[in-house]
Amino acid sequence: MPPSMVADLWPRVKEHLFAAVRRTDLSHTEDIEHDLLEGDGLLWLICDGNLIEAAGATLLVKTDKHVVCLITALGGENMDKWLPLLSQIEDWARAEGAALVRIMGRPGWARVLKGYEVSNVVLEKSLGRD
Repeated sequence: MPPSMVADLWPRVKEHLFAAVRRTDLSHTEDIEHDLLEGDGLLWLICDGNLIEAAGATLLVKTDKHVVCLITALGGENMDKWLPLLSQIEDWARAEGAALVRIMGRPGWARVLKGYEVSNVVLEKSLGRD
């Protein structure tokens, strides 16, 4: 999605992204919104006609070793229909010079994302505060 169109579409896509973020608590909805509206991140849409079935957000970041394409949120309906489209994100990331595509999310992603491997683990301990 061209960054210039994100603001107009934002009301129709934000719940797809925010639902995914709230399930994992691995990032902040305001950060994703800011990245997309400012053009730092890229919005990806999966549509069936005029119906937006799913949305994704990516962000290119530089680590000490690589340029990494982070998928910061990905959510929606009918995953079996749109999951194969992940290859388009991978192709775009490769063209942008990224060495890796990185996803942080629910453990179930490891079962459905062919060609991806678990390389790190996010561990946490509750301190009894909500």
